[in-house]
Amino acid sequence: MHIHILGICGTFMGGVAAIAREAGFKVTGCDANVYPPMSDQLRALGIDLIEGWDPSQLSLKPDVWVVGNVVRRGNPLMEAILDAGLPYVSGPQWLAEQVLVGRWVMGVAGTHGKTTTASLLAWILQAAGREPGFLIGGVPGNFPVSARLGRKPYFVIEADEYDTAFFDKRSKFVHYRPRTAVLNNLEYDHADIFPDLGAIETQFHHLVRTVPGQGRIIWPSDSEALQRVLARGCWSQTEALGANGWHASDVTEEADATVFTLWRGDVEQGRVRLPLAGEHNRANAIAAIVAAEHIGITPAESIEALAAFQGVRRRLEVRGTVGGVTVIDDFAHHPTAIATTIAGLRARMQAGSHPGGRLLAVLEPRSNTMRTGTLKAQLPASLQGADLVFCYAGGIDWDAQATLAPLGERVAVFRDMPALEAAILAAARPGDQVLVMSNGGFGGIHGRLLSGLGSREGNGK
Repeated sequence: MHIHILGICGTFMGGVAAIAREAGFKVTGCDANVYPPMSDQLRALGIDLIEGWDPSQLSLKPDVWVVGNVVRRGNPLMEAILDAGLPYVSGPQWLAEQVLVGRWVMGVAGTHGKTTTASLLAWILQAAGREPGFLIGGVPGNFPVSARLGRKPYFVIEADEYDTAFFDKRSKFVHYRPRTAVLNNLEYDHADIFPDLGAIETQFHHLVRTVPGQGRIIWPSDSEALQRVLARGCWSQTEALGANGWHASDVTEEADATVFTLWRGDVEQGRVRLPLAGEHNRANAIAAIVAAEHIGITPAESIEALAAFQGVRRRLEVRGTVGGVTVIDDFAHHPTAIATTIAGLRARMQAGSHPGGRLLAVLEPRSNTMRTGTLKAQLPASLQGADLVFCYAGGIDWDAQATLAPLGERVAVFRDMPALEAAILAAARPGDQVLVMSNGGFGGIHGRLLSGLGSREGNGK
């Protein structure tokens, strides 16, 4: 079978393409911009890519057109497909029908932590010899890819609440029908498609309705939003994360790890050494342990695996250290994620060799929710843990300077990228950690900062 994927260079659709190719399908695809690293990864798999949406692609005559949610009505190729009455399907639906049928799907949902938790879970299964398939919205350090077919029956998927396609406004995760479902947390996000938190809760309850009676739902019992979701109806086994369920105690933050004791109620499960920082990552790890326990992997096995976890790209990823200044990349794009990321890095710094170093937060409000300013009032509080804050305001319509004014002289706002970089380089000094937060590439600022630090070092400044 030949499939042609519209929007193939997105993280999710690129993962679908890789899995389809591995499963024996002929795969071609197109996107508005065909660019590395995804284009290189796909071409290495033998997948032909076309740049743009020219209707001439109809001549490829695939058996089905697989449509990503980047595609909208008015797209020239999509309009040609519709006019010709050709068969098309969304990416999530195609994956569900062609790959996930008959598999034990382990879905990780939530506003925050999906990529890290799914990566932790996939690694636990791999270390336990299960060789799972997976599709994750990032690249786990323990694997060379973000998606693979794997060996049946287990498949780990990052279960995103964003909508499926222009013709299917349900959340992607409704298609996956997980037997093990992790609900990490739930807050308001995606202001471009959801009017309020209640609308997202409805989608989460659609997900809950798909989990079988012998399935398991893992959730933090202190989440009021998830309490409301489950109060609408729950027909599956549940495992609570929190003081009366699975929880951590005796936490020690080290320079390269978090160490804690894991409990299930009042029964100790073992001492965990997790090579990640922060309370949010402890929660992610516990959720992964509980999910793995559902398929027979003991907490002791999971604890052993977690000690060898190599992190996830763009999650507190150190991009380099020059002249004593470390540049770190993180995907944080929501006020809660910003706050927890800063707290985690601060804990790691205090436990390291430079406990007196400063934390310089560099923020690009790039996500749809952030660009609209929907959650801007929460930003000052989320950035309180930083010593200095640099905000790039290019591409937003709201007044970042006024919004961040409660931070006082610690904050500087720029609409010019070179000026932003110059200010960061002027402020950074040995022992500092420069935390760059964006859900995009941020114009390659990480590399330019490291280059600038190198030039400064070479000039003896």
